[in-house]
Amino acid sequence: MSDLRTRFGRPLRLAIVGGGPGAWIGEMHRTAAELDGHWRVVGGVFSSDAARSRNGGIAMGFDAGRSYGDLDELLDREKRRPDGADAVAIMTPNDTHYPFAAAALDAGLDVVGDKPVTHDLAQARDLVARTTKNGRLYAIAHGYSAYPMTRYARHLVREGVLGALRLVQVEYIQSGLATRLEDGPSSNRLSWILDSQRSGLALVMSAIGCHAQHLACFASGLSITRVAADLGRAGSGPQGRRLHVGIDGIRGRRARDADGHAGCGRRRERHPASRLRRKGHARLVAPGGKLSATGVQGEPARAIGRGDPGLPAEIIALGRAPRGHPEGLREAFANIYREVAQERMARALGETIADAPYPRIEEGAHTMAFIEACIESQRRGDWAAVEKSP
Repeated sequence: MSDLRTRFGRPLRLAIVGGGPGAWIGEMHRTAAELDGHWRVVGGVFSSDAARSRNGGIAMGFDAGRSYGDLDELLDREKRRPDGADAVAIMTPNDTHYPFAAAALDAGLDVVGDKPVTHDLAQARDLVARTTKNGRLYAIAHGYSAYPMTRYARHLVREGVLGALRLVQVEYIQSGLATRLEDGPSSNRLSWILDSQRSGLALVMSAIGCHAQHLACFASGLSITRVAADLGRAGSGPQGRRLHVGIDGIRGRRARDADGHAGCGRRRERHPASRLRRKGHARLVAPGGKLSATGVQGEPARAIGRGDPGLPAEIIALGRAPRGHPEGLREAFANIYREVAQERMARALGETIADAPYPRIEEGAHTMAFIEACIESQRRGDWAAVEKSP
């Protein structure tokens, strides 16, 4: 596809919304977009405060004239430029995803947006309609879907190598909200993520549960039609976290596809024909005078992960993705950006290319339908249907 970029004649221009100085997600999007030379980040809105946004853009090396105070200013000014932005990347608090994406689509720009795409299914359906009506592209930054071996798993399913799937089991475990962060230092992120009116219908589902759901559907090629959810509030007592409809965590869920086969869950059945197994892995063991293969002699065995507290600062600095995220996330994001760029360039040249499997807004709508079904299932104490998305 490198000749496609050559024929197009220039990199696509990308404006950033969110991800100001010090925000890891902003750096992830910016560097991933530019990794293959298909995009050039030209400016953006870098804070909800106009002055901080303008100053932040300049501090990050952007031209003062393209460091905007808000999205309306960005859309208006970029539209007037002969070299205006072709797309926006949105990485702002959850409650802004829908209005910002809707405005960008109506302004004729493509969108790369973080998850969850909206607050609810109705808004997601509206974004699907706007994307189609305006002839735009809308990609979701589900980076795990763009790792090479995730794509290979999808390939094996599509080629029939695994036969009919009997079980799809997926986990996404992250300890970022395991403790009461509210009792520690405040931050801009905590101010909105723990606010049920801003973070979404269910905090954990909006933050990480959607990754697990999307990954299961993406690799298997199945859509979830029914779900039995076991949801509960994290913490206890009157000072527990405020969550809309009282949902703050997911302990397990089961779903079935249209054929009645198990879709996602915690079942323990073993089906070798429908599972991918790791054949081997690399491990370095270098025992020293005080170290055995299982840990320091005389101390309990322990596992130390990249970015864990207590590691030397220079070791933590070597990690390019935050603690809790696997390395390679930048490259996975870059795969999504490259695929969006190639489709956009091909359209502009009047050419047709094979559909790339990057996550699209229709998949985001299915995720919102799934989350709403989980909440309804918990409320009823029974199975709930997942509404069909566009």
